[in-house]
Amino acid sequence: MNGKMIKQYGRWLVVSLGLLCAPLAGADELIMVRVHSTFPETMTTLQEVIRKQGYTVSRVQRVDVGLTKTGYKTAEYRVVFFGKPKEIDELPSRYPKLAAYLPLKVTVIAERDETLLVSLNPILLGDFFLQPELKKTFAAWEKAVRNILDRVRMEEEGLIK
Repeated sequence: MNGKMIKQYGRWLVVSLGLLCAPLAGADELIMVRVHSTFPETMTTLQEVIRKQGYTVSRVQRVDVGLTKTGYKTAEYRVVFFGKPKEIDELPSRYPKLAAYLPLKVTVIAERDETLLVSLNPILLGDFFLQPELKKTFAAWEKAVRNILDRVRMEEEGLIK
């Protein structure tokens, strides 16, 4: 990871923690889904569903390796970064501070034979970016994240294919 990426990730982490601690009415801070399937299967399905929804997986970051090296015992833990390349390229040029929040992220955590998928609710970015044209974008991202996580759960539970 280069210095710029570390700085952006640090900003994302600080704001994420702030969003988690801030009481906000009208919107869930986190979008979460528990999948009754193992971590590897869920990771594969998540990436497939992201692509089916018209998004691109830009990278998958292993978090568990760093935690294990520092002495923590942890289950499998990844962050999947995804977005639409055009948005990721164009939005930060118009709204530079938005770069710290792109691409979108889903955290994937193994819990025994189940997997937890968690994402910050993109609609909350509207509290920091007040431009009306961005409200539609954040709402579309929220809908996409909810659809992606719900579809992963339904596919893994055999409810849809």
